[in-house]
Amino acid sequence: MVGRHAARTRRAALTALGALALTALPSAATAAPPPAPGPLPTAAQTLGADKPSAQVLRAMERDLGLTPDQATARLVNEAEAGTRAGRLRNTLGDRFAGAWVSGATSAELTVATTDAADTGAIRAQGAKAAVVEKPLAELAAVKRKLDAAAVRTGAAETPVWYVDVKTNRVVVQATGEAAAAAFVEAAGVGAENVGVRVSPNRPRVLKDLVGGDAYYIDAQARCSIGFSVTKDRQQGFATAGHCGRPGAKTTGYDQSAQGTFQSSTFPGKDMAWVAVNADWSATPDVKAQDGQKVQIAGSVEALVGASVCRSGSTTGWHCGTVRQHDTSVRYAEGTVDGLTETTVCAEPGDSGGPFVAGAQAQGTTSGGSGDCTSGGTTFYQPVNPLLGDFGLTLTTTSATAQAPAPQDNASADAWAAGRVYQVGATVSHAGVRYRCLQNHQAQGAWSPESTPALWQRV
Repeated sequence: MVGRHAARTRRAALTALGALALTALPSAATAAPPPAPGPLPTAAQTLGADKPSAQVLRAMERDLGLTPDQATARLVNEAEAGTRAGRLRNTLGDRFAGAWVSGATSAELTVATTDAADTGAIRAQGAKAAVVEKPLAELAAVKRKLDAAAVRTGAAETPVWYVDVKTNRVVVQATGEAAAAAFVEAAGVGAENVGVRVSPNRPRVLKDLVGGDAYYIDAQARCSIGFSVTKDRQQGFATAGHCGRPGAKTTGYDQSAQGTFQSSTFPGKDMAWVAVNADWSATPDVKAQDGQKVQIAGSVEALVGASVCRSGSTTGWHCGTVRQHDTSVRYAEGTVDGLTETTVCAEPGDSGGPFVAGAQAQGTTSGGSGDCTSGGTTFYQPVNPLLGDFGLTLTTTSATAQAPAPQDNASADAWAAGRVYQVGATVSHAGVRYRCLQNHQAQGAWSPESTPALWQRV
């Protein structure tokens, strides 16, 4: 949350106590051996899932029907599952067909492959194997053909399409079977490669009212702050692209001068960032229930099936689960690709607000259908592409002042804080090569050798 107050961060100090045996001091000719390295942090410890905020837990209990113990266990299980899924994705290569968690506490991780011979390797990572026909890369290629057809046709009767890893197919949501068939034919893909979900819902962007912490655009519209960010030394916040164009002026929740839109993309993507003046300070805070706050520790992407919570001033603090990533949505204003679909409800005024998974930033609210009385579907713009496209650094409890490394500099493969990394990317650090396990923006405290949840030595 951005406000007229200095950033407040909570730092937890861990002190290790142990018994020391006093012996003779080593002579000058005999150097003391280096201390044995301590245990590496678990995935849950790296991502902050072992110490979740009370606000996240209470909302998960209410919206997902969990007990306090189940909510706590779910966050830990989801953090650990992300690391195991990343290892298997790198191991399976082009045979990988997706991963998801299931069960009340997300205790079951399923990893799909196109080769039954991979079953043993998947089970060795504590996951359930699903042998399917099509690899994820093939499904993504089918979806790209639909993306291209959407630009040509602009048919409003097919507002949503995505890769569904659970069913190993691409799904088109349409108002009727005929509309779906026409869209698939226009894309030039076989009907056998696409499933159809008939629904009357037409997602719309959620704008005009307050979402999250309110801000106003050119004294004409209101949207919400997503996450605090910095670019070099300039502070600001990420929000939805449909909220404003570059150069648009903003005022804060108190109607005082605040900032200016620097970059904005919509449609295509739904992302923007606003640079603020010296009266405003970037913090790692997100508004939760009853004026409480959740602090952001990073941006590790949650798996399909994982729990997520959303902040918005219209409907408050709500939780649900991730349905699928890389979803295309056709709004009245144009098509947006690469969104994540969730079961979290939202209403107009929640737009631009933050989605979080435990202590990890996920994205900013884009649009949806339904409401928080009868239930609904909401889409968010993932935060990592936003950070990468605009060269921003997410403000977190562990963030450093280091600017992101250039995203298009292929020769600079040294690990760097601030760079956005995708699963499978390789880096060098301290003379060792590592492969990325989960999509994230590198934090200063997350160097590869100390975060096996995010990096695998190769």
